[in-house]
Amino acid sequence: MKIRPLYDRLVVQRIEEQEVKQGSIIIPDSAKENPMEAKVVAVGGGKRNDDGKVIPLDVNEGDRILIGKYAGNEIKVDGQEYLIVREDEVLGVLS
Repeated sequence: MKIRPLYDRLVVQRIEEQEVKQGSIIIPDSAKENPMEAKVVAVGGGKRNDDGKVIPLDVNEGDRILIGKYAGNEIKVDGQEYLIVREDEVLGVLS
């Protein structure tokens, strides 16, 4: 990966949900919602507190996480779409 997030930011890649077809209704891609599940690709070094000490992140590379539907900023690196989100935008870690 050619990008390294800073501080408490994470680079994540959304995990597309498996498409389930019921009946003959087809939903176009433009009407689908953003997936809430993502895989952590890279993590920053941590957030600094008021004393200047670095607080390490609770999320590690390779973790599967839940994020808000409209969380983060979208970027494109080498033709792949990623999101940069802050650790406080992570709703939970999937085990």
